[in-house]
Amino acid sequence: MNPQGKALARREKQIMDIIYRLGSATVSEVRRELANPPSYSAVRATLNVLEQKGHLSHQHHGKRYEYLPTVRKERASISALDHLISTFFDGSAEKVVVALMESRREDLSEDALNRLSLLIKEARKEGR
Repeated sequence: MNPQGKALARREKQIMDIIYRLGSATVSEVRRELANPPSYSAVRATLNVLEQKGHLSHQHHGKRYEYLPTVRKERASISALDHLISTFFDGSAEKVVVALMESRREDLSEDALNRLSLLIKEARKEGR
């Protein structure tokens, strides 16, 4: 979701993922990272749209623009997670945790299970 609450198009999401991963990027750097990249002009136009939507800002470096995210990755990931939970899990944290536990059971180390157990105990103490 963008700062105005509208979902991003597929290519816009891909570009935002690249910029978050790199920290900042020029048009050429974004094109290098895209599978089957569109033209330079098309990437530049998409970056301009993302800037207009409030996702990016830019800095001048000679003739080049370097694009930077306006929202920190952590905040953007929380917004995306909230959208995912409301869209696919009826807004239920329990359904998300159950789905993760069932699909990633083999990925959970003893430390991770202990952390999850501690979080559950703390939530019970808080009356949740």
